[in-house]
Amino acid sequence: MDTSTLAGLQAIVGHDAVLTDPQDLQRCGVDRTSFWSPAPSVVVLPGSIPEVQQLVHLANRLGVALVPSGGRTGLSGGAVAERGEMVLAMNRMQRLLDFNPVDGTLTCEAGMVTARVQEHARDRGFYYPVNYAMVGTCQIGGNIATNAGGIKVIRYGSTRDWVLGLKVVTGAGDILEFNRGLVKNNSGYDFRHLFIGSEGTLGVICEVTLKLTRPPKDLCLLALGLRDFAAVLEVLRQFRQRLDLTAFEFFSQRALVSVKEHTGLPAPYEDPWPFHALVEFDQASGTEMAEARAVLQYCLEQGWVSEGVFASGPQQFRDFWRLREGISESLAKWTPYKNDLSVTVANMPDFMQAADVLVAERYRDFEVVWFGHIGDGNLHLNVLKPGQWPLEDFVAACSEVNRELVQLVARFKGSISAEHGIGLLKKDYLATTCDRREIELMRGVKRVFDPNGIMNPGKIFELTGPDGS
Repeated sequence: MDTSTLAGLQAIVGHDAVLTDPQDLQRCGVDRTSFWSPAPSVVVLPGSIPEVQQLVHLANRLGVALVPSGGRTGLSGGAVAERGEMVLAMNRMQRLLDFNPVDGTLTCEAGMVTARVQEHARDRGFYYPVNYAMVGTCQIGGNIATNAGGIKVIRYGSTRDWVLGLKVVTGAGDILEFNRGLVKNNSGYDFRHLFIGSEGTLGVICEVTLKLTRPPKDLCLLALGLRDFAAVLEVLRQFRQRLDLTAFEFFSQRALVSVKEHTGLPAPYEDPWPFHALVEFDQASGTEMAEARAVLQYCLEQGWVSEGVFASGPQQFRDFWRLREGISESLAKWTPYKNDLSVTVANMPDFMQAADVLVAERYRDFEVVWFGHIGDGNLHLNVLKPGQWPLEDFVAACSEVNRELVQLVARFKGSISAEHGIGLLKKDYLATTCDRREIELMRGVKRVFDPNGIMNPGKIFELTGPDGS
């Protein structure tokens, strides 16, 4: 980037908030995917909405593309800057702006780490329930930009369900405020929901107003060893009939072994089982533990569950959750090719059976690790790269199989992205989830908010279709 442009950026945000060191460019130009080489021209850290607006205006005048960047924990290449883009890192914008105890809302800047959002709510007697393994690193603006889900969706829903207001700077440089924290507002189109899940392609999310709820009462956690995947679904059905669950997560034995080796944590029980589940519930009425024990006994009698252990205290509760939340980190050394799939829970048994056959036939040379938020129909399939394989060959092999897997998802009317977004990784498969007319409408929406196409270009879809339209 030329010196005059750098001087212009420094005039907006200050000298120390413009980064050009190669290490900073590498660190801030990519998310947790490792299939692309980051190559941004500069990293800029705005400290206010007016600064974001000035940066967007400057980028439009210069024809420079912008990539908004949060905690960079994404898994779809949505925050990758590989074409000389300017990265807008939101790290300086992390202030708590307002807390409203009457309405139970919290307003903060988009760069606030999600764990801090949860802490602010907890310190004030409230609860922000959307939770993820990377909660200590990811930022709330990035959560909103990808409509992140996480481990509590079965009870609380995704990020979208907790966003009451947004203040954004569009790709055209306009500052817009959506919904203003209202619970009920039927005044025309609700553009807030266009920006939720937009992956930075329409503008920059700068401020957010979140709905809070009451904290759960006396959470309990049960670890289960199960004989097969069909048993996982039977057990889910039984527990959901009797309890209002806060989480139901599953993972394979291979995933458990990986986490144990990475963390040194013990398994909940001595014997290995093909699959494992974590069942979480609160004791709001005081009868839930008796119900849970009754359901567990029934599942043991049916042969679905081979072993079950309740977390005996706060430390074991945390350790059980670390066995699930540490999976992605423990697999990182294998450079996994990740799939983030969803189908309806009713279709899950047939889909999983068909997917298991496909994976066994087409991934014979690779280890495959299953885990996911099974209570809401979300499966994560991780294909591990053999150490001797060149990354380019591995990605090519997985991409070939992925076309078949995506077609299988389409046959079951599912989604190729349950919660991670589309980014670069899955944009070639978008047409299996959305038809041609939907994608063209998406392009039209982008042109309205980002007329010069500077916001995170190349993510989700290309601005022009295959025919140049």
